[in-house]
Amino acid sequence: MNMKRPNPFPYSDTNKRYHTYDYYVKRRFGKKCARLPLDIGLSCPNIDGTKGTGGCIYCSARGSGDFAASRSLTVTGQLDCEKSIMQRKWGEDIYFIPYFQAHTNTYAPLSYLKPRFEEAAAYEGAVSVSIATRADALENETLEYLSRLSERIPVTVELGLQTASDATAELINRRMTTEEFIKGYEKLGTYGNIRRGIHIINGLPGEDEEQMINTAKFVSALHPDELKIHLLYILKNTAAEKMYNDGLIKPMEKDGFVSVTVKQLVCLPPDTVIGRLTGDAPADQLVAPLWSGKKVCVLNEIDKKMASDDVFQGKEYE
Repeated sequence: MNMKRPNPFPYSDTNKRYHTYDYYVKRRFGKKCARLPLDIGLSCPNIDGTKGTGGCIYCSARGSGDFAASRSLTVTGQLDCEKSIMQRKWGEDIYFIPYFQAHTNTYAPLSYLKPRFEEAAAYEGAVSVSIATRADALENETLEYLSRLSERIPVTVELGLQTASDATAELINRRMTTEEFIKGYEKLGTYGNIRRGIHIINGLPGEDEEQMINTAKFVSALHPDELKIHLLYILKNTAAEKMYNDGLIKPMEKDGFVSVTVKQLVCLPPDTVIGRLTGDAPADQLVAPLWSGKKVCVLNEIDKKMASDDVFQGKEYE
């Protein structure tokens, strides 16, 4: 007789052996929450010449904001557009998390940022606000404001690390050292009521499995509230596409991505929320790997691998 083994992971009420974002928000806010991406027309110090130009090699023209509504709309207008899409997908009984996603979302004077953050926080059904940015773009005045805002509504600031290797960072044109990242991360940590998130990417050029796991161990030591694990996928009209066409980037195979992601999850703190695995690419812009377009299949493979190996997030966390 086939007996299903019980899930040994404590932060789960399903077959998931990692701390899913869905599990976190349902317990914190009482129901399912949908993140609504926003583009408020910002740039990046790695685009405007302050730190570099061109952005990171994988960045599209919208700087990860490809799923946001038009930046010509107000914050409320964009949220209304995204809300209708999510309600068709999940039904109307959901809450919302405005997500400032496109480019570097603390890279502007507070006089520009504050009214947009306030508009998002006041949006009907919003229970939290998430802000994606760089660790080298955290002004004291902005952080002090976000700390005050978080007294009214939970705020998460997500910092793009991508890799703990400075050599890889140079290859991807990150234009920020790992030491600079740590300083920004620690600075954010002095505001104890702001949740801290980190982004990493698997499959960056030149990196092997050991280096990707080392990045996860580096993150583990920082113990963030949230972590997003992405796959490097190649989008049209990016520097990465040219590198791919020139043979300088070889996209990960699905089995390799599944294997390394499971090994990363095993070494992470069990209470770190996994905000995302694999990521999404617009179908009409995806060049490679094409298997990444079947996100549900990839997530299912991760679940099966964790169950067959009898591992779970944090099993090897020290």
